[in-house]
Amino acid sequence: MSDVLESILRRKAREVARRARRWEPSEARAESRGAPDALRRVDGAPRVIAEVKFRSPSAGAIRGRAAGEGARVARAYQAGGAAAVSVLADGLGFGGSPLEVRRVARAVGVPVLFKEFVLHELQLDLAVRVGASMALLLVRALPAARLHELVAACHARGLVPVVEAADEGELGVALETAATVVGVNARDLRTFRVDPARAERLIEAIPSERVAVYMSGVRSEDDLRRVRDGRADAALVGEGLMRAEEPGKRLAAWLGAMA
Repeated sequence: MSDVLESILRRKAREVARRARRWEPSEARAESRGAPDALRRVDGAPRVIAEVKFRSPSAGAIRGRAAGEGARVARAYQAGGAAAVSVLADGLGFGGSPLEVRRVARAVGVPVLFKEFVLHELQLDLAVRVGASMALLLVRALPAARLHELVAACHARGLVPVVEAADEGELGVALETAATVVGVNARDLRTFRVDPARAERLIEAIPSERVAVYMSGVRSEDDLRRVRDGRADAALVGEGLMRAEEPGKRLAAWLGAMA
C-alpha cells in the first residue's frame, strides 16, 4: 500500500469542502469528562483508550456490525476498565461515522475521542455536537501552522486535542504545540506497517508534563505489558480488542494481568 494516508486525505478534503459550503461556526463547548487527567498513569498498568473500530484499510473487516454493537462494545469497555473510548468517525475507510460517536458518547461516562482526519474547524464543531471530549489531530496530515490553529480551535471548544506523531520530526512538531496529550503511532500511516521499537523510542522523548499515548500495534497482553514497562501513560487499543468475542472481558483480563 503506497501512501494510504495521502489517498484518505484527498477524499477527506473533498468531504470537508462540500460541508464547508453550509457550515456555520458553533459556540457550543465539549464536556471534558475528566480528560486529559483520565489518561495519565498514576502507577501500575497504563490507562487504556479502547477503540470502537469495525474495519480498516489494512485489516479489512474486523468485526460484524449488528445494530447497537458500537454502544454495546463501548459499555463493555467501560466496565472492563477503559479510561476512555475512541470511536472512528470516518465511514468509507474505517466503517465509522459521527453518528456512531454520538451513540457511544451517550452510552458511556468516560471521555470519548473523536478519531477522524481533521482538516477544518467544522469537524471540531461536529465532534462537540456528537458528544466527544477529545479530537485527534495528525501531524502528518497538516502543515505546522494549521496544526497550531486546530489545537487552539480545540481548546476554544473545550475539546482536548490529541496530537499524533509517527516519527522524530513529527514528534518535534507535536511538542511545539499547546497540546497536553501527545501520541506516537506505532503504525506508519503511509504504509500501515507497525514498528513497535520506533514507537517505544519516541515515547521516551515526550516530557513528563505531557500525557504520552502509545497508539496502534497492541494486540495481546504481552504487547500491553511492554507498553507498561515504558514511558507511556496510556495505550490506544483497537483491533486487538475488537476481534475478541467479548472485547470488554478481554480488556479486563489484560488489565488484571498488569497488576
